[in-house]
Amino acid sequence: MLGTFVNIIAIIIGGLFGLILNKRLPQRFINIFFQVIGLFTLFLGISMALKTTHVLHMIMALIIGALIGEALRLQKGAEQISGFLKSKLNIGNEKFTEGLLTAFLLYCIGSLTILGAIEEGVGEPPRLLYIKSLMDGVSSIALASGLGVGVIFSVIPLFIFQGGITLFASWFGDFFPEIMITEISAVGGILLIGMSINILNIKKINVLNMLPSLGIILVLLWLFPEIII
Repeated sequence: MLGTFVNIIAIIIGGLFGLILNKRLPQRFINIFFQVIGLFTLFLGISMALKTTHVLHMIMALIIGALIGEALRLQKGAEQISGFLKSKLNIGNEKFTEGLLTAFLLYCIGSLTILGAIEEGVGEPPRLLYIKSLMDGVSSIALASGLGVGVIFSVIPLFIFQGGITLFASWFGDFFPEIMITEISAVGGILLIGMSINILNIKKINVLNMLPSLGIILVLLWLFPEIII
């Protein structure tokens, strides 16, 4: 998983640089960073969501996935784990949890993550993950400057998620057809739109409770591949 480790290192380096900026910049600059991050996340989410060719599958996946996530209380569980890390490491940053969860969703939801992890898993050079590492490293500067050290700790769930896809691909080979990758990214785009609404303080949305939608869309595409709406 060389590509994933390079990705992690890039995020840590960018995050550390962002923390240095955070301590030196006036609050008004940090606020504008926040707004830029929120708007960019909104743009990224919309551009990803519009690539769907299976709108009905997407809607059903989001509904079913959100219900499952709400029943499992994924958002609350993630916040509790983040709070536990914060207390154990004696971190005083108020935005630690928000930074960790926001960075994780931004870094891990997208076709580049899935395609890159699969590419490395089937034995190819991790070129896509190298490109993603550069993008994430730059993004982590802005994220950490606005959200703090939680951005750096997002590498923990990133390693589990992205590394898990790589291992899965190494075991099962080229399993995902292109349509599945496209639709996973489209559903992920909707989640990023929800996250951007949180970042811009428009409304609180429990985006993590919708994460099961990423798995549900695969099931729906497998069960009903002929339905295209």
